[in-house]
Amino acid sequence: MRHSLLSLALLAASTAAQTPPPPTPSPADPIEADWRAIPDDELLVIALGGAGHAGRRVVIRLAPADAPQHVANIRTLARLHWWDATSVYRVQENWVAQWGDPTEHKPLPPGMTEQPAAEFEIAAFAPAVRMAKADSYSTASGITADGWPVATNGAQAWLTHCYGMVGVARDALPQTGSGSTLFTPIGQSARRLDRNYTVAGRIVDGMQYFSALPRSEAAMGVYADRAQDLPIVSVRLASDLPTAERPHFQYRAADNPRFEAAVRLRENPRAPTVGLGGAAVCDVLPAVRRAP
Repeated sequence: MRHSLLSLALLAASTAAQTPPPPTPSPADPIEADWRAIPDDELLVIALGGAGHAGRRVVIRLAPADAPQHVANIRTLARLHWWDATSVYRVQENWVAQWGDPTEHKPLPPGMTEQPAAEFEIAAFAPAVRMAKADSYSTASGITADGWPVATNGAQAWLTHCYGMVGVARDALPQTGSGSTLFTPIGQSARRLDRNYTVAGRIVDGMQYFSALPRSEAAMGVYADRAQDLPIVSVRLASDLPTAERPHFQYRAADNPRFEAAVRLRENPRAPTVGLGGAAVCDVLPAVRRAP
């Protein structure tokens, strides 16, 4: 018996010795205080329909502080159920997915500003974390404390058209678009649209449902056959949904040393990854998670 107990003790000691210690937290890892709630009235919930998509949802975080008139229009359209029975009707390879009324003739409801003032720019360039290098589209860029990618040319500032950002479609300038037709880049970052189209938000959940859609080979990526459109069942603000059906999300704040450390690590990755001493602002969009 004594021999058996000794063997078990030795086995336990050996097993403990082989168990790796828990990983040491990285200075770039967020802590719980870094996660901040997105208000329910800033979440736009798109319920999809059609074969293979029924029951799926895409959630957009709106940017009312940076595009107040367009976001006001978007909220009005959602509250009046204007988008119900519309569709995703344009999917252009390495460019955008676009949704709204495919006929472009559906009347806008009362209470809308049909021609809002241009909101291609924001009030100021004030990032919490600034990228180390300029890029081809701006003299400086970075991430704001509340998680938005911004850039400047030294005179103007704007939100950037990164993957998953939500832009307002429009006709020729100087028209700005009402907000009834929206798009999201599904390929390259589409930065050449900066200061030419209003950015009204960012997709924070369900982006895969747009980015994986079949590409159209017709002009501008508009589906040639309306039967190819992805049906939209409804679009609602989370604040207008029954409490039990509301999604809740948090964004990772950028106004802390942990997020800055994460950006610097992306700019200068550890060996053997080769770094170039910089990164694009679209490469460091703060994470978003469902609220625990």
